[in-house]
Amino acid sequence: MAVKKQSFEESMARLEAIVAQLEKGECGLDQSLKLFEEGAKLAGQCEELLDKAEQRVSLLLASGQEVPFEEEANEL
Repeated sequence: MAVKKQSFEESMARLEAIVAQLEKGECGLDQSLKLFEEGAKLAGQCEELLDKAEQRVSLLLASGQEVPFEEEANEL
């Protein structure tokens, strides 16, 4: 399954669903590998989004200036 760029919340929800599905242990090996691969990509996307958010917070705290929030989920 191809992973499209999603919001952090959408990615986390899908990642949680994948984990729940894998924990059930009802998938075959091929399906489990596909789910794991999708989950790894989603985890990377979430980490990237969190890193960007952390950088923005650090910038705000360091500068004391307001930085406008822009939806960046479509840029990833």
